[in-house]
Amino acid sequence: MFHLILAACLASAPTNCGIILLPQGDAATQQACEAGAARIAQEWLEAHPELVGDAPACPANVDLPAADLQEVAPGVHVNLGTSLQMEDSTDGHIANLGAVIGRDTVAVIDAGVSRAEGQALYTAIRRITDKPISHLIVTHMHPDHSFGAAVFAEAGAVVLGHHALPQALEGRGAAYLANLTQLYPPAEWIGTEIVLPDRVVGDRMQIDLGDRILELRAWPPAHTDNDLTVFDRQTATLFAGDLLFRELTPVVDGSLRGWLEWLDSDPAAGARFIVPGHGAVTGSWAEASGPQRIFLEALAGETRKAIDAGQPMSSAVPEITKALEPLKKDWASFEATVARDATVAFQELEWE
Repeated sequence: MFHLILAACLASAPTNCGIILLPQGDAATQQACEAGAARIAQEWLEAHPELVGDAPACPANVDLPAADLQEVAPGVHVNLGTSLQMEDSTDGHIANLGAVIGRDTVAVIDAGVSRAEGQALYTAIRRITDKPISHLIVTHMHPDHSFGAAVFAEAGAVVLGHHALPQALEGRGAAYLANLTQLYPPAEWIGTEIVLPDRVVGDRMQIDLGDRILELRAWPPAHTDNDLTVFDRQTATLFAGDLLFRELTPVVDGSLRGWLEWLDSDPAAGARFIVPGHGAVTGSWAEASGPQRIFLEALAGETRKAIDAGQPMSSAVPEITKALEPLKKDWASFEATVARDATVAFQELEWE
């Protein structure tokens, strides 16, 4: 397969450039790709007036950067992110991303932090299959999972998310995008944009890939207020999104109480493979959830202790953070994350 690419730069800062892959230009031969390249590239640039581009090219798939996809179950492929928070990473490629290949079509679960990461995932999928990508399922609003979505939307995928996802992205997306430009070099974020879902999941939804059904479930506030899980019936694989953290310190951005309730609800019942939002894939619910439960319960306990003692948040947060230090050995990017978690937990639990 050959892909249409162009070098695009900010019109306001011509030295800030990145490579854009346009999936609309995919072709079996270089000649076929080149035949429509100029028109497709021009149309895309007209829709992105903040960018200017060079003449397009049509390299072979093998010559482009690709994510490292591992088959964890038949037809289920996962790219494992680096277990760091975004500010500790050089490129933001920290989330686990997935692809489920059915008889007729492919579903992608999460798209990465940027167009560049979405393109690398797309290229990797195209090394495995040329079946159409029918769905992109976004597990929640955070940019490390959602900001590569444009690549798959342009490839024809229907973008799906929790019913609260549109409001969350509309409220925070611009700030997230601005943060990317401060954290990473231009080649990592050029062309990245916010994509709202085409369809939302109110409670549950099923999608059919031809010979396998994916079950989508929208959850009450927990990690965020827009968490979605995906269960592949055929292989009994659960994509938990960031409702499950392994190795990377859990981030509370929704409801601490709700997250603990989620853990108590047996959400992985029947799963043979569990894909967390961060960290290694496992077949054990106890292994997947145990350390996170210990962390969240300790966070809740120490926060309630500070509130019961009548401490103001300004002194409680450092004390909670210090009290949780014995857990540090189990988690990456611990200090800054725990301080943020303690702040959110205090704000929630002081109203119990």
